[in-house]
Amino acid sequence: MKTMTKFHVASLTCVVVGLALSALAYGHLPDPVPVHWNVHGEVDGYMAKPLGVFLLPLVMLAMGLMFMVLPRISPRRFEMEGFESAYGWIILATQSMLLLTTGLAHLVGMGFDVDIGRSLSIAAGLLLMVMGNFMGKVTRNFFLGIRTPWTLASEEVWLRTHRLAGKTFFFGGLAFVISALIGVHFWALGPLIALMVLLPYGYSFFLYRRLEGEGRST
Repeated sequence: MKTMTKFHVASLTCVVVGLALSALAYGHLPDPVPVHWNVHGEVDGYMAKPLGVFLLPLVMLAMGLMFMVLPRISPRRFEMEGFESAYGWIILATQSMLLLTTGLAHLVGMGFDVDIGRSLSIAAGLLLMVMGNFMGKVTRNFFLGIRTPWTLASEEVWLRTHRLAGKTFFFGGLAFVISALIGVHFWALGPLIALMVLLPYGYSFFLYRRLEGEGRST
């Protein structure tokens, strides 16, 4: 629990920093403020003050509280004792991405020339790489991972599916980062994104059926 306490403190620190950034930027932001961008990095959504300014920090706060509550309400035999550190790093990576998004959104709102599409593609790619790095260490639970009927039914299917998902997430995230750095729009990676998402799900089904035929599906 000490390990998780450190990560939860770091998560809430990201929230506090996000709130502070929003408070500092408040007087320099227009009303309404930009809160959404299309695939070309152009603003296509606005929200009035003050909610528009503090929206992302409030999302971070809700996420931080959710991250703390979910392990406490997990059913027996599906607790997270086996992957606290992996869970903590995924929490920190998620909150860090939201904090970065908060800062970028405020810079755009204040009129700075920021390529938010490329920046967020890099941030999303890094998040996927972090998740991929720890995915293979996540044991069966009801709130994180590839939760299909077949992974939840079999410990072996869960472990082998998440080892595969770790690789697809990591290399998919790396492709996001590289494409953003060289100026290739991430929509060009559509087939790769589909493969990254669908392959582990399909693999869990076929693996379960194979193990079921061998009498090893539990």
